[in-house]
Amino acid sequence: MLTTELGLVLMALIWGFNFAVLKYGTTVLEPIAYNAIRMSVGTIALLALGYFMAPMPSWRDIGRLMLLGVLGHGVYQGLFINGLALTRAGTAALVVASSPAVIAIVGRAYGVEGIERRAVLGIGLSFVGIAIVVLGSSQGETAGGAQVLGDLLILASVVAWAFYTTFMRDYTRRIEGVQIAGWTLLGGTLPIVIVAGPALGRTDWPAITSLTWGAVVYSGVGAIGLAYLFWYRGVRVLGSTRTAMFAQLQPMIALLAAWPLLGERPTVWQIAGSVAVMAGLLLTRMPTAAEPAHGE
Repeated sequence: MLTTELGLVLMALIWGFNFAVLKYGTTVLEPIAYNAIRMSVGTIALLALGYFMAPMPSWRDIGRLMLLGVLGHGVYQGLFINGLALTRAGTAALVVASSPAVIAIVGRAYGVEGIERRAVLGIGLSFVGIAIVVLGSSQGETAGGAQVLGDLLILASVVAWAFYTTFMRDYTRRIEGVQIAGWTLLGGTLPIVIVAGPALGRTDWPAITSLTWGAVVYSGVGAIGLAYLFWYRGVRVLGSTRTAMFAQLQPMIALLAAWPLLGERPTVWQIAGSVAVMAGLLLTRMPTAAEPAHGE
């Protein structure tokens, strides 16, 4: 289990810095165009890696994985990238940190994972924290309706990811993570590229700097390719809710990264909301005396 958890910590570090990287990328290119480019890069990298590293799934499973990818990558990334373009990177990370609570609710609804009574209080506290962050967005000097809309789009993307993660769990038990990541990402990338067609046509390709291409590679190969491999391994070994708990590391990393890289100084609302979200998440998944230890 230690290897799995170390991988998830690295995943959280990659994703935490990725908020600032994506925020930069969406200021240089149109959000949907940037997303289409980075997802295409990530898809190619994962499919190539899967070809050499793991057995190919059946065509039936590939079809199902691609359909799930429309939800987990197409819908999720579409909502996420457009929401991030409207709000602060740190705020987006705080909203994303609610994913364990949302996944726990969806998992309970579908009978995949149970929720203890104490977890209900933790989930409620997490959503209070999200409300503080979202409502506080309208109080900043440069904030307004657009930023609140961005926060809500990020929250909607979390809901899409929660359903995707819950439905994906059975596949993680019999298909290698690199194959799951590659085929689901292909399923989500295709509609994104189609929708992004006009924006890609307007892109001034020769004007794209090496720094922007570096951001594309980081957010495509790193945040989508490498980090997703850690995610699927975590879901297989630890379960979806426990794996999602590592998302609580993202806000602290994202806030610290956005300060020097983007000049986004943490606000009182963000700090207060983050305390509530983190407290709720810890309460939700705090181990009990009767809870068995995991081994690998």
